[in-house]
Amino acid sequence: MSSYLTEARRTLVLAGPIIVGQVSQMLMGVTDAVMIGQVGKVPLAASAFAGSLFGFFFMVVVGLMIPISIMVSRAHGGGDEAEASEWMKHGTVLATVAGLIGMLLMLALGSQLHRFGQPAEVLAAVNPYYTLIMVSVMPTIWFQVMRQFSESLERPFMPMVILLAGVALNVLLNWIFIYGNWGAPAMGLTGAGWATLVSRFLGVGVIWAWIKYSGWFTAAWPQRWWGGYAWARFRRLLGLGVPIAFSLSFEAGAFSAAAIMMGWFGATALAAHQIAISCAAFTFMFPLGLAMAVGMRVGRAVGEGRVTVLRAIGNSAQMISAGVMGLFALLFVFAGQSLANAFVNEPEVIALAAKLLIVAAIFQLTDGGQVVAASALRGLTDVKVPTGITALAYWGLSLPTAWWFGFRLDWGPLGIWAGLAAGLTFAAVALIWRFARMTRDGGAHVALEPAKTEPGTSAAG
Repeated sequence: MSSYLTEARRTLVLAGPIIVGQVSQMLMGVTDAVMIGQVGKVPLAASAFAGSLFGFFFMVVVGLMIPISIMVSRAHGGGDEAEASEWMKHGTVLATVAGLIGMLLMLALGSQLHRFGQPAEVLAAVNPYYTLIMVSVMPTIWFQVMRQFSESLERPFMPMVILLAGVALNVLLNWIFIYGNWGAPAMGLTGAGWATLVSRFLGVGVIWAWIKYSGWFTAAWPQRWWGGYAWARFRRLLGLGVPIAFSLSFEAGAFSAAAIMMGWFGATALAAHQIAISCAAFTFMFPLGLAMAVGMRVGRAVGEGRVTVLRAIGNSAQMISAGVMGLFALLFVFAGQSLANAFVNEPEVIALAAKLLIVAAIFQLTDGGQVVAASALRGLTDVKVPTGITALAYWGLSLPTAWWFGFRLDWGPLGIWAGLAAGLTFAAVALIWRFARMTRDGGAHVALEPAKTEPGTSAAG
């Protein structure tokens, strides 16, 4: 128990600023939903539809970026800052290429949105907001890469501050562009898209300048960006990143598909879904920030050869997550209607959102459990089996159950969310079991693989 308490304190020291940063990032989406909801349920529903597509694509690219933090953490744990700089350099290029390809594909998809079967009024309102948030994916990706780099080197505070400042700026720009203040035209949903785009570009500029000129990252910051690339490093990053990207795409795809199915019930259901998913996504940032810290700490412990502490790191984080998410579950049950009322003034949307939040309360504990376990496994570079688990959980169980409950049993929108809860619960149980198995016997089964990959060597995942 003393080792659990020690590791919990160490995790919280790293996780605290990361959690605040994650919450700040999510606050941008929540404040968008609140401010858009004041315009009406159709713009709110349109933002939910566009956001679900953005979220799916973004999570795929995030999966490709996660190995950057894993490998930088391992190199840093081994005291090799030059090696950390190489992983940062190669990871940034990989993330940029993947981001550009994905952005172009999603922009092309903008002409085919009618194929998703959404209400006509939602399709009429969704552009140019859809285009603006798809363009904003590039600054978002670059920010995430630099943020992960900073946090992996145990400097999480400034990214948190920058994210908080970005939220404040986004709120101000929303107020100007959505409602037409300070002489600007009232652009409604489109104004929210411009506010997001401007905020994200400014944020990435600030964090880049801080990392480059602060002096704290000189040894680990790439000295040159042109030339000196090794295909072995790209293969290594892809060997880890592709399974992680698939794993995250299964979960993100399930939630995106749920939003699309919600649209089949009409604009009211889609608007209520946006309210409930905004609240659930906000609370999810707490275990997600904790999980990011756990993944870094596990990777660093492996780099240092301290495998005996791995189970204490992971299990103590699970206890913290359970306590926090239990409190949020109570909040959703007893204050769901008040939360929904803060987003929109339409009674039918509020009533449905409050019911969806009760379902969200049910899966709070398992949602936190699955993300902490998945991140701990990534810190061990165990990615292939967890990918299979998530595929089964979300596409083999969650979506078929959601469709069956929602349409065959006529549970409606509540059935869609019940299906999501089933998938999250299965994923949590399976991933926690996997981590326990990987760290049995004091971590004796963990491969102490070095972070360093020499040019020309094998880099299979």
